[in-house]
Amino acid sequence: MNIISPMAIVDPEAKLGDNNFIGPFCCIDKDTVIGDNNKFYNSVTIHAGARIGNNNEFFSGASISTKPQDLKYKGERTTCEIGDNNSIRESVTISRGTASKGKTIIGSGNLFMENVHIAHDCVAGSGLIIGNSTKIAGEVTIDDNAIISATVLCHQFCSIGGHVMIQGGCRFSQDIPPFIIAGKEPTRYCGINIIGLRRRGFDNETIETIHDTYRIIYANGIIKDGIQEARAKYPGVKEVEYICTFIENSKRGIIR
Repeated sequence: MNIISPMAIVDPEAKLGDNNFIGPFCCIDKDTVIGDNNKFYNSVTIHAGARIGNNNEFFSGASISTKPQDLKYKGERTTCEIGDNNSIRESVTISRGTASKGKTIIGSGNLFMENVHIAHDCVAGSGLIIGNSTKIAGEVTIDDNAIISATVLCHQFCSIGGHVMIQGGCRFSQDIPPFIIAGKEPTRYCGINIIGLRRRGFDNETIETIHDTYRIIYANGIIKDGIQEARAKYPGVKEVEYICTFIENSKRGIIR
């Protein structure tokens, strides 16, 4: 049974699962689908197009599936899809998609801290930690297990690789490849995210292979040649292939 505060507004067209808690001053719009065991604390707004899974918690002032802050949006029906077991803290805003991709996608098991903004058409993976007041612009892709510290500014269309650590206060307009620490001003490669990789169960041999792969790629004057050399040295190693493929697919170029 759902527990809905008498001071909440839930549109009759909203589709609710079971055992959800909807606190006072929350507003659940039409064209929303909500799973089971979610908690919406006071003053949460769930806009049209939201598709929310199970066991999520949304704190005061969160605004989910908001109208995109994009002038090309003309009112088309789009969605914001959120997985399971996410913690969406105070005043987080997540926009729904535009005609570009049609949806914003958020995975599972993420922590979005206070005042984070995720813009339209982003694809954010699972196991993410995004710090206070970080702003992710439109059509950004974030792979699993990335950690983005507080007050980071990410340009639209960027890609952020898995298992990265981005230091607080960074601003960048190029892609950040996987497994690394990015920081300083301007934002640049600061080594391998060794502590994060160890916490995720990577053994020392794999970490050293990742480290050597970046030594090879960054030492080469031509990145394409570095990728070829790394693949030749470590054939069939999935972490190396992930790095090489990420860089090859980069449209904005990678930080150096």
